[in-house]
This record gives sequence, C-alpha cells and structure tokens, in this order.
Amino acid sequence: MNSKADTLLLFGATGDLAQRMLLPSLCALHADGLLAPELRIVGTARSAMSDGEFRNFARAALEKYLPAERRGPLADFLNRLQYAPLDVTEPGAFAALAERIGEHCNRLAIFLSTAPNLFETTIAGLAAAGLTCEGARIGLEKPLGLDLASSREINDAVASAFPENRIFRIDHYLGKETVQNLLALRFANVMFEPLWNAQHIEHVQITVAETVGLESRADFYDSTGALRDMVQNHMLQLLSLVAMEPPSSFEAEAVRDEKVKVLRALRPVGAGESVTGQYRGGAVQGQIVPGYDEELGRDSDTETFVALKAHVDNWRWKGVPFYLRTGKRLHERVTEILVQFRCVPHSIFEGVRSKPNKLLIGIQPEENITLSLMAKVPGLDRDGIALREVPLDIAMPDAFSGKDRRIAYERLLLDLIECDQKLFVRRDEVEAQWSWIDAIRAQWASEGLTPKTYAAGSWGPSAAIALAERDGVSWHE
Repeated sequence: MNSKADTLLLFGATGDLAQRMLLPSLCALHADGLLAPELRIVGTARSAMSDGEFRNFARAALEKYLPAERRGPLADFLNRLQYAPLDVTEPGAFAALAERIGEHCNRLAIFLSTAPNLFETTIAGLAAAGLTCEGARIGLEKPLGLDLASSREINDAVASAFPENRIFRIDHYLGKETVQNLLALRFANVMFEPLWNAQHIEHVQITVAETVGLESRADFYDSTGALRDMVQNHMLQLLSLVAMEPPSSFEAEAVRDEKVKVLRALRPVGAGESVTGQYRGGAVQGQIVPGYDEELGRDSDTETFVALKAHVDNWRWKGVPFYLRTGKRLHERVTEILVQFRCVPHSIFEGVRSKPNKLLIGIQPEENITLSLMAKVPGLDRDGIALREVPLDIAMPDAFSGKDRRIAYERLLLDLIECDQKLFVRRDEVEAQWSWIDAIRAQWASEGLTPKTYAAGSWGPSAAIALAERDGVSWHE
C-alpha cells in the first residue's frame, strides 16, 4: 500500500482531546511543512456542523491551546479541514461519510477517539461502508478495555476489519521526546549498556504523579482506577523500555518484540508488594482541594494511588526490584525514571562516604537527564580527601537550542499518516500488560484490600513509603 495517507479521518473531532491535542498538533505540523500539501483532514462527530463552522471551532481551539509562534498562517491550515456529522450508532449513516471520503480509501488514516463501547459499532460501520479497504489504517486511543477479556473483544473487532500492520494503538507517553531518548541513551552510548544489568543496578523507580483530581473524568475514572488508568499502559511501557534487551534494529517489529519479552517476564506481584490509596481533602500547591469522595459525590473504593514492587525474571534483571508509583492529588506533577546503581565494590578513600551513582530521567513537566557522580571537593586535602555528589545535567531544551518543544501527539499523528508503527503498541503487548494487571486486581479481591487514605498534597499513603523502605530504599522526591 502507499505508505503516506492523503486523508486523515478524525472521530471525536469536537471532543476535548481534539481541541487540546489533535488539532493543535496537526496545525503545528502544518506550520513546519511536515504535512503533504494534498493531505486533507476530515473531522466527524455527532454535532451538526458545516465545514465553515468546524473551521471556526478549530480556530478557537488553536487560539486557546497552541502558542501563536507555532501556528503559522492559520487560514492555510484551516482550509485543509472538512467536517462530516455522524452518529456511529446508526449504521446507515456511514454511507454519507464514505461518500465524503470519496476515492481516497486506499490512502486513508483513521484516528478513533470515541468511548470504547462504540469501537465495535464504529468499525462495523466503517467496514460496511467500504472504508476499511487495503491501504487504510486505524489509530486507537486508549482505553482498550478494562481487563484482558474486554481488551480481546475490542482487538477482535478491530482485527476483523484491519490486519495488525494497519492497527496503531496509541499510548501518548511513547510520543514524548525523553521517552524516545531513553532508547538513544541506552543503545547509542557504549558507557551505559555494559552496566545496564543486575550486576551494576540496585533498583529502578518509576513515578507518575499528578496534582489534579477528577476534573471531567469522574464516571470514567471511578470505573477504572489508577492501576488500570496509568499502570496498565503508560507505566508498563516505560518499564519495558528501561528493561528491554537491545533490539536487532530500530524497526517497529524489532523494538516491539523486545518490549513484549519484558512484559511476559514480569513476576506476579506477591502479597505485601502493592499499596493502594485514595486521597482526602488537603492542600495542593497552596490551594485547598476536596477529597475524592467529595468530588465524586458518593462513597467509592476506587484507588487513586498505587505503589508496586515489580520484578522482571530474566538474566539481566534477576533480583532487581522495580518500584512503581502513581497517583492523583500528589505533592507535585512529575513523571520520572530513577536508575539507582550499586555502590563501588571497594572504596580506596578511607573514612569518606561515597554515594552510589544514579541516573534520573525526567519526562514531565521538564524533559531532562541527570547523572549523579562523586567528585573531589576542591582544596589541599590536609585533613584528607573530601568527596561530594555532583550532578551532570542535560536539559533537553537547552541542549538542542532552537528546537521546538513538540506535543507528543505531533509525532504520533505524523507516524500514523506515514504508516510507521515503532511508537505504537502491538496486540500481544496490550494483552501481556492486561494479564499482569488482572492478576494484581484478583489478588486485591482475594485479600480484601481497600485503599488507604492520604491527604491531598502529600506523596500518598505512608504504606507506600514502607513498601520501599523495607528494602532500604527511599523514594526520590
């Protein structure tokens, strides 16, 4: 098939994701000359709009969410936009959409951002209208199910119309520059890979902390919880990139083959290796905020915080714990990976305390890499040598001056248009992730585990601190 699409069909084109991320990303790509001149963008949703009304809607979103210096001439981008109203629950409505797409089906890229319970209906409608022809590809926004069984139902529905090499399952974390830079750090620098194993690494921490509460996602979040909302996708993808073996090439299948091996090597989480929590009222960044039950308007046992101790049972990582934690209404917004190296086997500096090296990879809000080393304190050393931990910082925006900080969806949308699957998740990855997550939830049910409360603005329940400190480990804060 022709690798580049000439039509991008956006389902959910009037939704929050489209306003905040999709339309701004596409406009920024257009401004940088990265979209082919012939590419047209067709939005669809239930709202009745003309092309002109949709363009006005898009203009308002761009002026609100995309910095002026990244927009370029808005009129040129807006002229790419068309709109076709569609109620996906009415099978006959897809015929009008197919007529709007016209003869472009063989070079069609579809971005599906709808409720998961509409996936099967939508794909059936696309297939009946002839919009799943050879050359069409589809991007799927999470969540892809709530457990392994429902995920398989969705994947089966998608597979009935599209082969695996034309299915793009989206995890927007994989579009972040620093996440991709993790691969460059590991596999383009000879100094790291020989040390990237159990002999030299003591433990790994992965933190995804949010300061926000439920916002507009109350019903969805309460039926999902932190484990399924964050750990199942974002955090396990980060873990697999940290722990994977070197792929044979930077091709999509080679990278994804190594990631799925890690996910299948995850040991089931044992008793005492998980902590759940739910926030109560408190102060976040100086603002008084309500508790989860107050925001929700009812009592609930849904977890808003999870901490786990995970193990990858293979030769490279045998005995190295991976500590994962994520939660809402925490002390600060941060996503980071900490690789803690072991102490030197023998110190020649008698009486001087030497700290082990650590590598900190910041993903958000700031993208940076910090390597902490021991260095000599300047001086004549008449009372003996003194050592101090010194950080070597690489702030990515500073290291590459003149480069725009891109929205993660810019790369993912461009890869969907150009049919590059490297940064998308394969079906066996999704199912390996769900298998591990389902086992954790089954264990919680069997143990009667309920979330421990924690104050908004803290780092979660005290039990999460104890989870790491039992092993002599402190969370990086």
